[in-house]
Amino acid sequence: MNGKAGPEPGLSPERLVFFTDALFAIAMTLLAVELERPDETERSSARELGRFLVEQRGSYVAFALAFVLLWSVWRRHHRLMDEVVVLSKSFTGWHAPFLMLVAFLPFPTAVMGAALSNPLAQNLFAVTMAALFVCEAVIKEIAAGAGLVGTDPAHIRAHANGSWAVGSWFLLSAGVAWWFPYAFVMWFVAPLAATYGGALITRARGDRQDRPG
Repeated sequence: MNGKAGPEPGLSPERLVFFTDALFAIAMTLLAVELERPDETERSSARELGRFLVEQRGSYVAFALAFVLLWSVWRRHHRLMDEVVVLSKSFTGWHAPFLMLVAFLPFPTAVMGAALSNPLAQNLFAVTMAALFVCEAVIKEIAAGAGLVGTDPAHIRAHANGSWAVGSWFLLSAGVAWWFPYAFVMWFVAPLAATYGGALITRARGDRQDRPG
């Protein structure tokens, strides 16, 4: 029999991409579904509706944060999968906790939206995001280390370092929330954590990786 063998059953990059994209789309939609709607009394006048919207401001902040964060994670995953040429069982397996956290995120978002300054609500959201970024980092590490990409693995590993840095930033904010009720403002500068923290991790790891053995 001539012809090139295809990927092992269950390790098709295209199917993984389709499933991941669908789950991200559902999770991002559920973020809006979780927003509370005004009842008949609250819709009865502009004043009542305005009061309702002001009372729900925490939900809108939480929604915007979660949506932007999910979108950024999806965008990076999309770029990674454009470079992946073959899958491995560990790469595929790590998508289970990764996507579980994506699907779970609407819940801590709704909890935090209802109690924005509550430290436990902020911790629930921050720990979920930290775990999500850790899974993202591990997936990139596997892609780089197992030779699953058609580009320079060092490029993928540098992106993994950014994910490690952001995950650490969310864990830090979880601790700060117990002393500062507006610790969630730290999440607005998460891209800086990825850029500068990731660069520091890359430099440190580069020193180790340059050593033989």
